[in-house]
Amino acid sequence: MNIIEITDIASPELDLYVRLTGRELRRATEVTGGVFIAESPTVVSVALASGCEPISLLTDKRLLSSASVSDIIEKIGDIPIYVAEESVLRSLTGFALTRGVLAAMKRPEPKDAGELLRNAKRVAILEAVADSTNIGSIFRSAAALNMDAVLVTPDCCDPLSRRAARVSMGTVLQVPFATVGEGVDWQDKGFPILKEYGFTTAALALTDNSVSITDERLSEAEKIALILGTEGTGLRQKTIDLCDFTVKIPMSHGVDSLNVACAATVAFYQFGILKR
Repeated sequence: MNIIEITDIASPELDLYVRLTGRELRRATEVTGGVFIAESPTVVSVALASGCEPISLLTDKRLLSSASVSDIIEKIGDIPIYVAEESVLRSLTGFALTRGVLAAMKRPEPKDAGELLRNAKRVAILEAVADSTNIGSIFRSAAALNMDAVLVTPDCCDPLSRRAARVSMGTVLQVPFATVGEGVDWQDKGFPILKEYGFTTAALALTDNSVSITDERLSEAEKIALILGTEGTGLRQKTIDLCDFTVKIPMSHGVDSLNVACAATVAFYQFGILKR
């Protein structure tokens, strides 16, 4: 094992974990093709099982002999394993939440939206969803409730951001995803691809023309793309106007909307599990 003990978080070896922003990690292309941080034994294990290539590992020195970390070490090959005392790791923001392990991984090759749509029947499209917790929750629901793929617009949070990957329990590496369209006007290229592959498009939004998520016409669609919008303001009007249906989830007690991750879970259950 290539174990390197760290006594100070200022050590340059920890730049990937401590000093680079998510954007800087994503653009670290000179050597690695981009990096993401897998946080917790569960996410690290899923990343390895998904074929992601590890760059280095960072863990609490006391956990080297623990079952979860030992199992990971057996699989990662001869890469640097940085270890530190708990007192050093406490100065790493959020490290206590990782259950003892972080891994820097090479980003997988980006997938093509058209290739994902070719063989899919149930997909989610996330428009400008900015919160990493919501992104992670949506991917976890997509995995659990039988969605085939997730497409994200260019202004969405990165699904491989550290928090999104952790909240998703690693399912961001199990549910295929790709970026769709270009910029704010992603619809100009995104909707033609959806039509090319025969998708019925359903915008989850409250309008005068919204139909219930249980509408039979939706149930009859062979392929359906569920489009969810950003927190607070929801979908852009241009997106709603281009969709075949605008869909609402029936609710009680005067509640008019759900958090985007909760709405996604309801929709995925309706179309991913019940209507396959």
